[in-house]
Amino acid sequence: MTTFARLLALAALVLAWGSPLRADEKAAEKTLAYRIRSTDKLSIRIFQEDDLSTVCRVDAKGTVNLPLVGEIRVYGQTLSEAERTIEAAYKDGRYLRKPAVTVTVDEYAPREVSIQGQVKNPGRYPLPVESTFSVLDLVTKAGGFTDTAQGTAVRLTRILPDGGTKVITIDVESLIKGKGNVRTNGTDSSLLLEPDDIVYVPERII
Repeated sequence: MTTFARLLALAALVLAWGSPLRADEKAAEKTLAYRIRSTDKLSIRIFQEDDLSTVCRVDAKGTVNLPLVGEIRVYGQTLSEAERTIEAAYKDGRYLRKPAVTVTVDEYAPREVSIQGQVKNPGRYPLPVESTFSVLDLVTKAGGFTDTAQGTAVRLTRILPDGGTKVITIDVESLIKGKGNVRTNGTDSSLLLEPDDIVYVPERII
């Protein structure tokens, strides 16, 4: 095999290995750590402490009731954050010196968002559990804007943990065109949807 042929073979090998890696990296951008919600059914295991391990639902207050330590708030935490919270509760209460806690979700709470107004298919849509879902994704899922939609002023209403609401106005039209001052890679936290978010697309004033 000539030197040139060897170089061609090496280049082909690099390309063959490189493409899956780039695909994995793109997939990783869409990965989102799951955050615990009320009515999630959690399995909480403590290493070598079978009597303290339990399966329970997160109540309306966002807490789980655990042996010895009582109510522990885990709402909004990732699974790893909840593990650290529970470990700290057992250590601070001097029940266990070095607890090793594992938290998994046995049953997920319903996760939906709604979109209303000037889209072709308004309604409620399920959120994926372990990947991101943006306002742009939702508009696309709903069939896109109608001809009279004002895509530059899409309103996202979010219910906060304290019961209040937050309203965000998003220029989705610029996102679709790939321009504007908003980020277009779907990682801007103001664009990523959370359960029970309400998206409204107003009608363009003619």
